[in-house]
Amino acid sequence: MKKSVTYSLFGALALGAAFAAPANAADVSACLITKTDTNPFFVKMKEGATAKAEELGVALKTYAGKIDGDNESQVAAIESCIADGAKGILITASNTKAIVPVVQKARDAGILVIALDTPLEPTDAADATFATDNFKAGELIGQWAAKTLGDAAADAHIAYLDLTPSQPSVDVLRDQGFMQGFGIELGDPNRIGDETDPRNVCHDITNGNEEGGRTAMENCLQKDSAINVVYTINEPAAAGAYQALKSVGREQDVLIVSVDGGCPGVKNVAEGVIGATSQQYPLLMASLGIEAIKKFADTGEKPEPTEGKDFFDTGVTLVTDKPVDGVPSIGTEEGMEKCWG
Repeated sequence: MKKSVTYSLFGALALGAAFAAPANAADVSACLITKTDTNPFFVKMKEGATAKAEELGVALKTYAGKIDGDNESQVAAIESCIADGAKGILITASNTKAIVPVVQKARDAGILVIALDTPLEPTDAADATFATDNFKAGELIGQWAAKTLGDAAADAHIAYLDLTPSQPSVDVLRDQGFMQGFGIELGDPNRIGDETDPRNVCHDITNGNEEGGRTAMENCLQKDSAINVVYTINEPAAAGAYQALKSVGREQDVLIVSVDGGCPGVKNVAEGVIGATSQQYPLLMASLGIEAIKKFADTGEKPEPTEGKDFFDTGVTLVTDKPVDGVPSIGTEEGMEKCWG
């Protein structure tokens, strides 16, 4: 059975004084590679990694793709980290399949590779993954949307504003989790868009940003003007969807749900732009990642996943000011205390 590791225990082990054959801190270097350097989620991730690296004396270099989906820049970043002799790499992969060969090259060079937020495909292509349970994040907003609509959920017209054409694992997990939570039968759970439920009227991509969300929403409205539920991959995409709906006078009669829990997104929940969002914790993911690299450098030990899962679960919480029975949630006041960005 896989060992359960709590955050407090992991932190205590990573920061404990009794390490075997401790490495010189100056010899411990790490890389953080994110999808972009503009999305508030990745900005907070960088902040968490930087603060923890300074605390532990780890030399950190950071890299990012030009846009969400930029695999080439991430490959080049890993090559640079290998050449620099990094002890560990933290990565949120844009293309969770295409990145695997260069990740294996890094591991073959003795580098600890940890996926943050977005599991690689297969998951064990990385040494470890620190992430939100992305399927659960989608499931929570799906359950909330279905219970909020009540009987009307049976006749919903749902638009899905997803991430990129390559369907990275985080994209698939949230999308499919929403469907299961809403009560829609899945097709292939590892693929977006093969379902037969007539309530699914549109899938489009957003690249995880506001402009993409607006364009995708406009495209979906052209396919079906009766859309009344919108799932979005993240809160920037949700903000764009809201603007598109507002431009045609539909902002009051369409339910938008999302994932992230950033401060702007939680504020949008409070203002009624988003009905509910699943909050995740990027700073924790990144700080735990740096701790793991330092521990690996000092002891050779690799992090263990949460019991019963193939990744270390950093938690997810539904945030809404309109709670429903049977779906645990917190309000936006508490959500603002825990938000980021």
